[in-house]
Amino acid sequence: MSFQISALQAAAFEPLFGLTDEELAARGAVRKIADRNPGFPCRVSLADAGVGETVLLLNYEHQPANSPYRATHAIFVREGAEEAHPRKDEVPEQLRSRLLSVRAFDERGMMLDADVVEGRSLEPIIERMLADASVGYLHLHNAKPGCYAARVDRA
Repeated sequence: MSFQISALQAAAFEPLFGLTDEELAARGAVRKIADRNPGFPCRVSLADAGVGETVLLLNYEHQPANSPYRATHAIFVREGAEEAHPRKDEVPEQLRSRLLSVRAFDERGMMLDADVVEGRSLEPIIERMLADASVGYLHLHNAKPGCYAARVDRA
């Protein structure tokens, strides 16, 4: 079954980079300089920030559904990040190199299934979960820190 991985939209975060550190703090966000690679996975570019790049660490509502699974968590966004548009059935390297939690939701935002997999072995889990007609979409999370990584839909 074909799938499409989606990054977050750059436009939602661009205005934040013009804020002062105090203004960011008032929104619960922090400006950081990447001091290692990997280590600062951008949710817009689906690539790790390079050493010396500016990133924002902020809370993001990745599951806005009006259900018990409504959720937010910390994410990184690189300054000036170009929005990733992976090809159909493509898994970006940032996801391949991490231990991932894969969560399947129905259209009401109720979790139907979940699994943990090394990113290099992601496709069989995606295919299995999307084969269930009651699954509306998948969320990928970095399994250890728990932060949201990307969304997966049927292509």
